[in-house]
Amino acid sequence: MTSSIKNKKFILASHPEGRVLPENFMLVEENLPPLRDNEVLIRHQWLSLDPYMRGRISPAKSYAQGVKIGDTMVGATVGVVEQSQSDKFQVGDVVLSATGWQLYGIANASQIMKVDASKVPSSAFVGILGMPGITAWTGLMNICEPKSGETVVVDAASGAVGAVVGQLAKIAGCRVVGIAGGAAKCEYVVKELGFDACVDHRSKTFAQDVTDALPAGIDCLFENVGGAIFELLLSKMNAFSRIALCGTVSEYNDDPYPNKVLRSILINRIKFQGFIVSDKLETWPGIREKLTELVIAGKLKFRESIAEGLEQAPQAFVGMLAGQNFGKQLVRISN
Repeated sequence: MTSSIKNKKFILASHPEGRVLPENFMLVEENLPPLRDNEVLIRHQWLSLDPYMRGRISPAKSYAQGVKIGDTMVGATVGVVEQSQSDKFQVGDVVLSATGWQLYGIANASQIMKVDASKVPSSAFVGILGMPGITAWTGLMNICEPKSGETVVVDAASGAVGAVVGQLAKIAGCRVVGIAGGAAKCEYVVKELGFDACVDHRSKTFAQDVTDALPAGIDCLFENVGGAIFELLLSKMNAFSRIALCGTVSEYNDDPYPNKVLRSILINRIKFQGFIVSDKLETWPGIREKLTELVIAGKLKFRESIAEGLEQAPQAFVGMLAGQNFGKQLVRISN
């Protein structure tokens, strides 16, 4: 009976005013209700922390329904089925779900997916084989449409999305330049991921370093950061270039940046498209299959930042928004 299981979960305690604080979340305990027909009980192993969550805890209008005060904090998870009232899932199955910041989740069988963790780590299904990897593929391949010999730029290059973007662009035969925060992250994307160059946005000579790294301008820009970095990159775009706008993480805690060079979009006839990867869920299985093949073949690498224990989720989330993570930010909830 699930009612005998004590669950812990984080609820949203308050909407952040400016920067997110751990105090915006509250850890509560509850008794789990009995399972209904076609439901499963999942013991979470991994929780994904992602920048999109910042928009979901704001009272401002967004592309998805926000988290209300008192609601369980949203998030993708990988876990093991502990109990099942569904013929589709057995105890011990490893499943992907969106059951949020908690030790256990209860979900309808129609809302979860069994995953094969025999050839890749189960954590990959909320990283390179999950929403971040699919986001990278969608924005780069479907919007930027890179061609061999072109220059592709991606900021937040060492993150869960940016790292995949750069590697896919290299596979497509492009010259790839990353933007990242700190020498260690830049060294990683060049030496480990195979980028051609990486510019440290914390450098005092950042603007000149970007110019030096882009002698032929930018053909494809995968934009994750926004703000002053995007302003600079926008001035380097080539005629008939393409921009996939994935996020503006630098502006999530601050007022919108006053862009002054948007005229570049007109002058250079740039295709500039924002996208939300969940708009086309029907494309996910095919993209996941292609990414899985590349990971197993050793053509796509990934790195994870792991916080240990559910209690660490708020601080890890705050740190991720400040760029303290190195690779995909995860919380290990159980083994």
